[in-house]
Amino acid sequence: MQEADKLCHQGRKKRMNERSQTDGRPGAEVTLSSEMKYSGKIITLQVDQVRLPSGATASREIVRHPGAAAVICIVDGKLLTVGQYRKPMDKYQVEIPAGKLDPGEDPAVCAARELKEETGVSASSMRLVDAFYTSPGFADEKLYLYVAEGLEHGASSPDEDEDLHVEALTMEQALSYIEQGLIGDAKTLMAVYLWRLSELTGRIGLRG
Repeated sequence: MQEADKLCHQGRKKRMNERSQTDGRPGAEVTLSSEMKYSGKIITLQVDQVRLPSGATASREIVRHPGAAAVICIVDGKLLTVGQYRKPMDKYQVEIPAGKLDPGEDPAVCAARELKEETGVSASSMRLVDAFYTSPGFADEKLYLYVAEGLEHGASSPDEDEDLHVEALTMEQALSYIEQGLIGDAKTLMAVYLWRLSELTGRIGLRG
């Protein structure tokens, strides 16, 4: 980091700490050291030693992730989903199409690619609904949620290590899957509830 950048960075941190003293929000944690513990195909794990605003020190385990994109795709009034066995949970789950970003990739491009690969459906455009951090307590993964528009059907081409079951769910089926625990991840829960809200109010524009 250049000296001017360092000064600007320090100035921003000082202003953040000053604001925190007036609005009650915690100040920034200062990184004292960072050690890489693991580097894999999808994530890296590092352990940072930090100084807290109180002056005490603490250890932070941080998972770095490139980010991901997910797609709400409504076809003939049904939500397009993919089912697969999720090893971390050791059970079968039904989810909306999603995948991780390639380095420097536009999230909308990633969303369109994953939809095509996993379901065979192509979209002429992707409309961003929102973006959010999935587990801010220990990871920096940011997920971009899109609605697919201008749909065309084709053949799917999942990755070699993916065994997927494509299923189009009615609203009643989706809500039932939530009750059964077949739908349990944040992005798909958000998709179903946004879809439900759209059906009730017509304000989000997820009808397909």
